[in-house]
Amino acid sequence: MESFLELLQMLWKYILMAQWVDVLDIAIVSFLVYQLLRLVRRSSAMRVLRGVLLLLVVLWGAQVFELHMLDFLLSNLVQVGLLALVIVFQPELRKMLEQVGSSNIKKLFSREMIGAWENAILQVTDACKSLAWSREGALIVFERNVQLGDYIKTGTIVNSDITSELVKNIFYPKAPLHDGAAIVQNARIAGAGCMLPLTNNQNLSRDLGMRHRAGIGISENSDAVVVIVSEESGSISVAIDGMLKRHLTPETLEKLLRNELIPSEEEIKKTGFFQQIRAFFRGNKDE
Repeated sequence: MESFLELLQMLWKYILMAQWVDVLDIAIVSFLVYQLLRLVRRSSAMRVLRGVLLLLVVLWGAQVFELHMLDFLLSNLVQVGLLALVIVFQPELRKMLEQVGSSNIKKLFSREMIGAWENAILQVTDACKSLAWSREGALIVFERNVQLGDYIKTGTIVNSDITSELVKNIFYPKAPLHDGAAIVQNARIAGAGCMLPLTNNQNLSRDLGMRHRAGIGISENSDAVVVIVSEESGSISVAIDGMLKRHLTPETLEKLLRNELIPSEEEIKKTGFFQQIRAFFRGNKDE
């Protein structure tokens, strides 16, 4: 009990000695660790991370108990393993870097753009309702901050306003583009028949086909919102951040897309403020 109290007193002493720079340092490191765990917690990389932590614990134990041979082997293994970790975590690292480095970190929404997104959501919802009723599969990807240009290039460039009829024609079973994905960019269909990466998640239900696995895969590699219509059951699903929400009604789908794709009034005001600052500095450069 006394040792515990001494430990608390020592911790309190260090807290009193801390400066604001130390607090900022700890906050930044905590945020980075949290984001890393958030990225890998739903993927197979989480199992690799647990294995790495176990290896580090064993290495620490070898050093404490002076197991020299084991310490030598594990120390060299850790050095070589750093490169292996970069390869294993490549999808997660790429996603994090794309989000940080994206020039579109906070989309600038005008009133006209919100109207375009509202119309796009209504048209897609209507199309999905019809496709679900007729048991015709569909895979529609809504781009957000992370750019999907590389995936658009794998399909056919469409660059068209979204209409319910166009979406249904793209995914008509005898249409040449129905097997790929339609990618929506800035409330327009940018491409169709696009190829997407499949998820590596081994814990998914076996009744999920390639269309669902591709939808989950692109949601793991980006921040996209993915709408999937099953041709077997007619069920409507949405994939976000590697998580699949299944058996949605058209009404629930419309509400979910609005919440994910259209910013709130407060966010619009903030983006308007930053847009004015950016325009001010651009004006100064032009001068």
